[in-house]
Amino acid sequence: MAVTAVRAPSDAGSGFSSRAAAEAYVGGVCFKQGPPALIGAELEWLTARDEPSAPGSRPSLGGLADALGPHAPRSIAPESPALPLPGGSRVTIEPGGQIELSSAPFDDAVELCERLRDDTRLLERLLRSRSVRIHSAAADSERPADRLLQLPRYRAMERAFAGIGPFGKLMMCNTAATQVSVDAGADPTEIAARWTALNAVGPALVAAFACSPVLHGAPVGNWASQRMRTWLRLDHIRSRPPVRHWSDPIAEYARWVLDVPLLCVRQDDGAVDWAAPPGATFADWLCGALDDEVGRRPDAADLDYHLTTVFPPVRASGYFEVRYIDAQPGDGWTVPIHVIDALLCTPAVVAEATRLAEPVADRWLEAARCGLADPEIRSAAVRLLTLATDNARSAAARDQLAAAVRRCRDGRMPTEEDSDRFGASS
Repeated sequence: MAVTAVRAPSDAGSGFSSRAAAEAYVGGVCFKQGPPALIGAELEWLTARDEPSAPGSRPSLGGLADALGPHAPRSIAPESPALPLPGGSRVTIEPGGQIELSSAPFDDAVELCERLRDDTRLLERLLRSRSVRIHSAAADSERPADRLLQLPRYRAMERAFAGIGPFGKLMMCNTAATQVSVDAGADPTEIAARWTALNAVGPALVAAFACSPVLHGAPVGNWASQRMRTWLRLDHIRSRPPVRHWSDPIAEYARWVLDVPLLCVRQDDGAVDWAAPPGATFADWLCGALDDEVGRRPDAADLDYHLTTVFPPVRASGYFEVRYIDAQPGDGWTVPIHVIDALLCTPAVVAEATRLAEPVADRWLEAARCGLADPEIRSAAVRLLTLATDNARSAAARDQLAAAVRRCRDGRMPTEEDSDRFGASS
């Protein structure tokens, strides 16, 4: 998602003189410093064919490319100009045919929601022209996982996750999320406070927006967010860093990234096999332990790519990607955008959000499993959404957040009826 990060140009031939140099590079590109001002979002939907001959089946990649025309991503149309939609959103396709809009960055959440809503409506019209519909659901309740994209990255990813369990392929092909991205902060102190807050409020917000109780092909179990279950279970090292024990997130994130096993090794010669040596980390590659297997040392472009293969609940990508919220019914995605925007509006609110979330800040599994049925997590969710309501930046946002407070207090998951109340307001 192109929201605030601007990577330093990478010289493909330049390696790293030491692990310390690689860690410094990660700290620089993942934690861009500047006064926090911008917000963006990524919206994902499941897709299905809307034809009598094959109702509900996955669309073909060719059909998606035809529907999207000049907006088609190059992953499915290599010669496409991949133009953004009029509101600035870029279209991407996920491995199972899910479609995603990645917004442009905006300095106002209301404008962000308006532009995304306009682009969403256009996306729906483009897809309907080729009998494809989008489905607002965080988990596919009917179809088995089926990977459509055959890119080397996803082939290597599926192979790596298959050795751990079924959740990797389910995540790749049968889930969808609402992601919100915000600037990291003006200096290391503010960055640490915002990073800590976004992670601390995570379990409560997972529960507040959990709406994926059924996932076809998932092992037996009752979960409020089957989507979040897949992320928490697919690869602990890659998706669950020990964030709560980090005193310096910039330094600790860099150390953690280098010790995460390689998911794949990027190849530039047309090779279709990007498999990495099992269990080998980027640090192993850096120090020469993989010279025989890989045949070269990593450069900055390799490290940039490795950074895209770690999946913590909050990912540092120059800005902070909040990745733990289910795709919401209808236009309900505006609510988590306004929540994140409000909870980060001032340093005082950031500190208060962290304090309110503290009692449940480590309870990721319980939040995904029980959702609002857990009294302590529900109480934290209500407190945080009330804080967000009190600090909403527009009247429309305040109304939406107040409605979310009432819903959470009643212990109800989001529904299409809830989002219908928002009308066209942001």
